[in-house]
Amino acid sequence: MTELGVVGNCCFAALIDRDAKVVWCCIPRFDSEPVFHSLLGVQKGAEDSGTFAIEIEDYVHSEQSYDDNTAILETILHGKQGSVRIRDFAPRFWWRDRPFLPQTLVRRLKPVSGSPRIRIRVRPRFDYGALAPTLTRGSNHIRYVGPDFTLRLTMNAPVDYVHDETLFNLNHPIDLILGVDETLDEGVAETAHDFETRTRDYWRRWSHRLAIPFEWQDAVLRAAITLKLCTYEPTGAIVAALTTSIPEAPDTQRNWDYRYCWLRDAYFVVRALNRLAAVRKMENYFGWLMNVVASAVETDIQPVYGVGLESVLQEKIVSSLPGYRGMGPVRIGNQAYQHLQYDSYGNVVLGVTQAFLDQRLLSPPTRMDFLRLEAMGHKALAVYDKPDAGMWELRSRASVHTTSALMCWAALDRLSVIAAHIGEPDRAQDWRTKADQVKQVIVDRAWSPKRESFVSAFEGEHLDAGILLMVEVGFLDPNDPRMISTVRQIEKVLSRGPHVLRYEAADDFGVPTTAFNSCSFWRIDALARMGRGEEAREYFEELLACRNKLGMMSEDVDVQTGEGWGNYPQTYSMVGVINCATRLSRAWDKAI
Repeated sequence: MTELGVVGNCCFAALIDRDAKVVWCCIPRFDSEPVFHSLLGVQKGAEDSGTFAIEIEDYVHSEQSYDDNTAILETILHGKQGSVRIRDFAPRFWWRDRPFLPQTLVRRLKPVSGSPRIRIRVRPRFDYGALAPTLTRGSNHIRYVGPDFTLRLTMNAPVDYVHDETLFNLNHPIDLILGVDETLDEGVAETAHDFETRTRDYWRRWSHRLAIPFEWQDAVLRAAITLKLCTYEPTGAIVAALTTSIPEAPDTQRNWDYRYCWLRDAYFVVRALNRLAAVRKMENYFGWLMNVVASAVETDIQPVYGVGLESVLQEKIVSSLPGYRGMGPVRIGNQAYQHLQYDSYGNVVLGVTQAFLDQRLLSPPTRMDFLRLEAMGHKALAVYDKPDAGMWELRSRASVHTTSALMCWAALDRLSVIAAHIGEPDRAQDWRTKADQVKQVIVDRAWSPKRESFVSAFEGEHLDAGILLMVEVGFLDPNDPRMISTVRQIEKVLSRGPHVLRYEAADDFGVPTTAFNSCSFWRIDALARMGRGEEAREYFEELLACRNKLGMMSEDVDVQTGEGWGNYPQTYSMVGVINCATRLSRAWDKAI
């Protein structure tokens, strides 16, 4: 799983393994059913299905890389008789003064040495692998007809060879364009070439505008592009990951669907991209988030929504697929939409604060937006000391979680900042007073003299790496003795070299055994702020070594083997790469 490339266009995405097989692709959007699903196995009797493969005869090895500063993936397959290059991308560029984001995957094949013989296997399935398509064919296309929609593969390869999966000599370039059932306006080769040129130009121009740090530029650029690929541009939502049901650890049933927009994760994505001056994403997310706020005036805010603002994400198990490496279950939907997670109020306000302060926005927030946001503050004040499921989404018990109270404080704190900025001094003072009151309660009830640390819950006893966010959101000075002691205790109990576990107490499935990459990055950030910069740099380099060869990370890592687990690519993890690089990098004027 860790050796997967991602191509996409902020509308849909595809995951491609190092042998050029498309193993995961949901159309028409991230949370749709997959048309290629072999990442999660295949139904019995449907072997080799759920994939779009380019196979070379007498395979020897492969190479894979991205074009610099783009989302265009190149794979070279080497066989005994020759080699073939495959360039994969999803078209994305400006056309007619708007983003052009077709639900289209383009695969461009070219022989690069010898006389390679290849086979093209295109085997989509519908209904999570349970249903095979009906095939029809034309002079230069094959249609894969499902119950709700049809895919069309348009090509300049022999249709017979693709339809029958015939092994053939590749002696000239061919292009494969897979998408919705629409005819092309121009020829296949012309369309593929034009789409690739314009898509490459788009990504390079986008990357060119980023304000990146001097050090670790490659890592930051790949993280930024990956985060952008996890944004759903039609609405502005940001998904936590592109997959479902990749277990957080082997055979644990910690298999969840992450193809939705968590307010918590999205805040961190927006903040990381803001650090790189990619403010357009903040504007898009602001629009999506204020729709959430407007719809939640009379109800509790949910921690997660669908990318189209869907509030019901009914969780169920799909029996047609065995799961990643046979480690089911495969889940779609997510029960977390029903949870009370009060840190969500802080994540809402934190997610839009810069929008109120930044003068560059083309569509700046209005006073009505602030008044709606104040409603979130009143709710945060009402619930900060009430039991909830917490940021780790415990399903079987509730506590007054310190991180939830912390984020409620952050909502009140930032409302004070916004009010002062927009010329509302009385409101600013009122929110400041409320924030200070909540802060005192957290300090009094979340500190454990026994553990010499802030702990996971009020009057609790267990350590939780989420407490490191006290530094992130400015709750305490990083050199406050209590914060120093807390970090020391977290390092003693939860750290495994550069890695950090989420918490020490057992959850619904037992004690966690893999490290959560975000927690590891939070620790690095805290160490850097505390003046332990050299340690922080060493740990950061070790974490960067846990990325795959393409520069991406999943959610968790096995601390013994370094293998990635959990859904992929995980936005939380890629955020950590950006945040720590910008925190630790030497300044440009001191490095040149």
